[in-house]
Amino acid sequence: MTKPTTLDSGIASRRETIFLLSRWLETYDFPNRMLTAAADRGFIMDLLYGCVRWRRALAWVLQQRVRQMPEGEAEAALLVGAYQVLYMPEIPAYAAVHATVAAAKIGSPRAAGFINAVLRNLERQRSELLAALAQQPLGVRLSHPDLLVTRWIARYGAETTAALCHWNNTPAETVIALLPNQETAMPPPALVPHPAAPAVCFTVPHGTRVEAVPGFAEGRFVVQDPATQAAIELLDIHPGQTVLDACAAPGGKTAQIAARMQGQGRLIAMDKHDDRLVLLRDTLSRTGQSWVEVVAGDAVAPAPTEAPLFDRILLDVPCSNTGVLRRRPDARWRFSVRRQQKLCETQQALLISMLTRLAPGGRLVYSTCSLEPEENQQQIARALAATPAVRLVATTERLPTRDQTDGAFAAALERTP
Repeated sequence: MTKPTTLDSGIASRRETIFLLSRWLETYDFPNRMLTAAADRGFIMDLLYGCVRWRRALAWVLQQRVRQMPEGEAEAALLVGAYQVLYMPEIPAYAAVHATVAAAKIGSPRAAGFINAVLRNLERQRSELLAALAQQPLGVRLSHPDLLVTRWIARYGAETTAALCHWNNTPAETVIALLPNQETAMPPPALVPHPAAPAVCFTVPHGTRVEAVPGFAEGRFVVQDPATQAAIELLDIHPGQTVLDACAAPGGKTAQIAARMQGQGRLIAMDKHDDRLVLLRDTLSRTGQSWVEVVAGDAVAPAPTEAPLFDRILLDVPCSNTGVLRRRPDARWRFSVRRQQKLCETQQALLISMLTRLAPGGRLVYSTCSLEPEENQQQIARALAATPAVRLVATTERLPTRDQTDGAFAAALERTP
């Protein structure tokens, strides 16, 4: 956990967190897009993500001591303070409450006394409240929506579901993956080999900016969990091929593909969002892969290119993100049957569209960071039924509690020569 550097910065960082959290409570926008380049950015991120991650449990605890929850910044301040008192024992509770109340007073001066009284009460009764929380149903005590908990219990059983929820509530470490041929060029000091791929993936110490890791500026690695390696391996890339990365941003997988092609052949990296194209170009430039063709386009209805058919297509589709809830704690609160149905419609449209761009004998890899069969195995079954000229070559699935990686799914499909 990254701590604020001074008392004043501690108040400022909590003030910023309260502001950002109140925005998230109102808009449910992506928290990572709200973060600014503040001096205590690491601490602010820890606080913000922690409050989002534990929101349901925090709300339950506060409801035991608050007759009616306030709204806006006052609610956000209570959540920020409660998270520190309950889940950040490394920070003295009295200091956390003092700084949070001081920060709340800036935006909600009338509510500051009320916030102080509630948080001091939580501080005094912390053990009692945590014991009561531990007796609540799984979704409450581990802060997940009942819809996901019910689905996972039906599929994995109660014990594995509890372990998965615990995993999702563990702040995610940053993992880097070396690009091909960089294994000996970059001895990674202070980095820990990841058990799922110790030769190529390394965990960055918490609080270390990835830009400060040796080899970043030289483009020797990308930020990438070992779970994503399976999709690249299934793609079976060789120099000289014509390849499409259909939903390419932010570019980690594109860089892996480009490195394997060794500058030989043609690689088109496509994405429909202009802001994500900026990230994609930055990644390719940093890793020395500027030869890759970056294009704006929608893979559901891509514009014609000089190479209408591809030897290889990577289709990393938008999904519910249920395999990466450690990294995307907000995604758990967006999951719904209706949203998943819309995602599945998009996924199937993308898959059918991209199969029409696959050359005879070519291979397409469909991948998600979802654990849900509707987005994974069932999508492949539907595509195979609709496209007789395509066969399934292999599938791979990563489950966090089994593999100690992000959750992921990938399937390789080939068109008949």
